Amino acid sequence: MSEPVVPDQPALAPSPVPSSTPGQSSSAYSEAGPYPPPASYPSAPPAAGPARPLARPRPPTDPAPADLTLARLRRRRRRRTVRLIVTVLIGLAALTYAVPFLWMLSGSFKPANEVLSRPPTLLPVDFTWSNYVRLFRELDFGTYLANTGVVVALSMIGLLLRAMAGYGFAKLRFRGRGALFAVVMATMMIPDQVTMIPTFLVLNGLGLVNTYIGIVMPTFVTAFSIFLFRQFMETIPDPLLEAARIDGAGELRIFFNIVWPLSGPILGVQAILCFIAGWNSFIWPLILATQQSKYTLSVGLALLDGQYSSEYGLKMAGAAVMVLPVLIVFVFAQRHIVRGFTLSGLK
Repeated sequence: MSEPVVPDQPALAPSPVPSSTPGQSSSAYSEAGPYPPPASYPSAPPAAGPARPLARPRPPTDPAPADLTLARLRRRRRRRTVRLIVTVLIGLAALTYAVPFLWMLSGSFKPANEVLSRPPTLLPVDFTWSNYVRLFRELDFGTYLANTGVVVALSMIGLLLRAMAGYGFAKLRFRGRGALFAVVMATMMIPDQVTMIPTFLVLNGLGLVNTYIGIVMPTFVTAFSIFLFRQFMETIPDPLLEAARIDGAGELRIFFNIVWPLSGPILGVQAILCFIAGWNSFIWPLILATQQSKYTLSVGLALLDGQYSSEYGLKMAGAAVMVLPVLIVFVFAQRHIVRGFTLSGLK
């Protein structure tokens, strides 16, 4: 039986022996084989000890509940102290302004010998109405009061004219509107004393001297009132007015049926300011009223400073009649005044 023939296998080439590094003999490689000895490998890191847990960040130290309570109590005490100081200061300021008025009101009910008594008394010891009786019986203050009421009533007519002017500048488009409004605003920088003589000459030429209309006419329309009306009426939506125009409404109907009812806040403010201005009117009644029967309260009060200058109780009674109505109106209407001014500045 013939033996199987085994094919010749190629001879394996001997593995290259790496050259020895400096300081190391080649015999070491030959003895251990073709690879460097284990001692030549980089050493493994030393075995670590038992694993230590990661350090957690320490939470911020919260104050104790007692400390929180003390801090809150201190803040509350500080707020109360500040509030108390502010209240005291406001009270002192109000008292400073109120003392002269209270002294005037108290002196109007005192007889002449008690007004200048020493030491002075805040409340009247001998209460009397004689000063007010003399005002209306001897000094014709009843006529002055009626004249002032007529002047105030006629001044309300100017309220309509001011509102219409403000509506025209706010909602009507016409050539030169901006320039005309600038001219109206520029009149606020002109002192009344500059236009006083020309205005008197015009009224004298129209025959309105010593008449109620002549007394009221210089203050019928003011630039400041027109400005406030314009600022307020600019807040009225234009689509609302355009819808009325499409329905065939004219400008007067739009003004009286839409704009006028919507202008309640600014109308209330202007009515109050118009009342105060008419009640305190002094210059034009003094210039245009040539007869004492047309004098107003402010002019009549000025007359007391001449003939009755030494009768302080009588003068205080006249000042009380002059001031009390305005003070009452302002106290009850101050919210409306502030609200109207605020709304007039909105766009």
